[in-house]
Amino acid sequence: MTRDVYIVDAVRTPVGRYGGALAGVRPDDLAAHVLRALLDRTPVLDPARIDDVILGNANGAGEENRDVARMAALLAGVPVTVPGVTVNRLCGSGMEAVIQAYRAVAVGDASVVLAGGVESMSRAPWVLPKPDRAYPAGHQQLHSTTLGWRMVNPRMPAEWTVSLGEGAELVAEKHAIGREAQDAYALASHAKAAEAWATGAFDAEVVPVDGSSLDGSSLGGTGTGTGTGLDRDESVRADTSLAALARLKPAFRPDGTVTAGNASPLNDGASALLITDEAGLRATGREPLARITASAVSGIEPQYFGLGPVEAARRALTRAGRTFGDLATLELNEAFAAQALGCLAEWPELDPAVVNPYGGAIALGHPLGSSGSRLAGTVAHQLAARGSGTGLATLCIGVGQGLALVLER
Repeated sequence: MTRDVYIVDAVRTPVGRYGGALAGVRPDDLAAHVLRALLDRTPVLDPARIDDVILGNANGAGEENRDVARMAALLAGVPVTVPGVTVNRLCGSGMEAVIQAYRAVAVGDASVVLAGGVESMSRAPWVLPKPDRAYPAGHQQLHSTTLGWRMVNPRMPAEWTVSLGEGAELVAEKHAIGREAQDAYALASHAKAAEAWATGAFDAEVVPVDGSSLDGSSLGGTGTGTGTGLDRDESVRADTSLAALARLKPAFRPDGTVTAGNASPLNDGASALLITDEAGLRATGREPLARITASAVSGIEPQYFGLGPVEAARRALTRAGRTFGDLATLELNEAFAAQALGCLAEWPELDPAVVNPYGGAIALGHPLGSSGSRLAGTVAHQLAARGSGTGLATLCIGVGQGLALVLER
């Protein structure tokens, strides 16, 4: 017999642009910030009751120090007796962390878990492979860890290892999604995000980052406090237009349709959720935002990674005993407009009006390890604002996977 699993609260930082307002903030500090915010917003909860801290992160090669969950928990002032583990399912890492917390609570292995994700794409380091032999005389190649493939195994088929943008072009070809449709989708994402900020839709979930919310000695890689602070998502462009988007050149093919304007940007940010069973819920003294009822993961040909959510969403809804027609809201990560439109084309029974009502990653941003938990938290807050309903959070994952989570209130 499994236990009911509740999302008591969900918070996130505003999402920073690459090289923007959060570029001076270490990823472990970003993660500590959202963990601390959850505890500050739930003062009745004894932090010693937390059974685990689970965070997603797609990089791990730099200041995350490999296990950023443990590092962030310590920086947040969580008791040292509370463990922490970092999980990596690339773009789905934050949702993977939430799902692992959900499973642990459902089977009784935990009662209270903090779960989420973090990514600083601005601060992702370059890495240098070890040489094949000692004392090499020639030059060595550095690899960026910001995004995408690196140090690819030569046994991988070439069609699997195309860039993420080329994968989006392949989805656009498969579903005959033209440039105009992609630009129109991107414009709508920015418009909805701008409206959401203007109407206070994100007030319940966003915890600003400023000089007073972090220890100044830990801001920036040199301890000089180079972060400027941020109180709203930095990539939203309320003033963009179809004409402006149309002027952008294709980014991956000379005659392609995918541009910087109809793709998600590179970003920095963190998000976290407080997840409990009934006993843990009582210990918080709070009403939950939503209940987690099902999850699913699926695989697809790596070059068509953008369509990964198609099957994952179907499986998760089936496990929850729901259909697309039951959804009050669906948060679909917008890695690319072509990818999002490709998924929608394969869900003909879904009402597109319920998808990303506050905009998506094209406007809000896509800090890899945080995006999945950001989606889950946003759905939870939307359901709480409605008072009832079923919601779905789902996203595509590089190298061909999809992940989905069903919430109820």
